Amino acid sequence: MSAIVVVTTVGDENEGNLIGRELVGRRHAACVNMISGVRSIYRWKGKICRDSEYLLIIKTMEAEFDAVSRTIQELHSYELPEILAFNIGRGDANFLNWVEGSLDKAAAFEEEEDLPELDGL
Repeated sequence: MSAIVVVTTVGDENEGNLIGRELVGRRHAACVNMISGVRSIYRWKGKICRDSEYLLIIKTMEAEFDAVSRTIQELHSYELPEILAFNIGRGDANFLNWVEGSLDKAAAFEEEEDLPELDGL
């Protein structure tokens, strides 16, 4: 089992919801957590910038990294989105089996209702 965590940052909640929904919907990721209140300080095009961002923590398998990266690049508003992957050295076997099973594209498709709006959460 070669589970990984991919991280990226986005500029707003709507973009985070879109990317997360597409990654899970396309079965490229088992789960995407979105953390608000991230403060980023970075150098971009010769200037030091400070921004508020959302951090996406994406649980997936190594074999899905290229698809995850392509989806992020397709939907992301940044010219150069952060896309970093970290190997999971150890983890609960049941959780890692769930991650792997969630990516099974051969699994029977079940129609899902739209996710409720997350305003106020």
